[in-house]
Amino acid sequence: MSFQPVVPFSGYSGWLFLDRTADQQRAAFNESPAVVRVTESFRDRIGDIRTAEDLVNDRELLGVALGAFGLDDDINNTFFIRKVLEDGSIEPDALANRLSDSRYADFSKAFGFGDFSIARTALSFFADEIIDRYEAEQFGVAVGNQNNDMRLALNLGPALTDVIDGNGSNNGQWFGMMGNAPLRSMFQTALGFSGSFAAIDLDLQLEQFQARAEATFGTDQMSDLASPENQEKMIRLYLLRAESNASAGTSSASVALSLLQQI
Repeated sequence: MSFQPVVPFSGYSGWLFLDRTADQQRAAFNESPAVVRVTESFRDRIGDIRTAEDLVNDRELLGVALGAFGLDDDINNTFFIRKVLEDGSIEPDALANRLSDSRYADFSKAFGFGDFSIARTALSFFADEIIDRYEAEQFGVAVGNQNNDMRLALNLGPALTDVIDGNGSNNGQWFGMMGNAPLRSMFQTALGFSGSFAAIDLDLQLEQFQARAEATFGTDQMSDLASPENQEKMIRLYLLRAESNASAGTSSASVALSLLQQI
């Protein structure tokens, strides 16, 4: 991608700058030649794609489809992706619903190859729907190439929308968050859990996540956490704690290096 986002600072001050300039930076990114080329091609040709096999056999279209859901690394896993799409997202035993990463279910549901007799690719608004996601996700990737914490912060709102829309109950939405790796990383850090937290029983994780959210935000309802005020608080906590953790790690490494040099 030719346009590189400007992220001059790290931490919360960097987020405030990025948030203030995001609309202008996104517009410039979306208008860059590389992005325009692939999105216009997708818009022109996706309506002719009627099966999962059609999609995985067209690498350019598949790249946009996967890139819209942050699944870019699966571009060569065509057999797996075809199975995810053909199984759909309605049946509980569909492959996408059995995977721990909830982005696959969102991806399969969006295309509808396994859910409906006519895929959603035939809908007049489908191309724009996926392109909007692709542009937002790829702008996040470009930001992440400079600072991954900023990418996670940008991802918070869209990811929360996905887990809330994709799950009916509050507990289901929490499990959806836990199955979305980037979103989980943000929640786990913002709420003060260590990396080892993921190793405990899932039901206990749910209880601890909800208890910590109640103590921090005054609610354990995922829909309430999606409010603009709580999203901003989540981002602030995440960036401050991520920066603190990085500093602590650097300090520990410096102490270890100093000790080694004395041996």
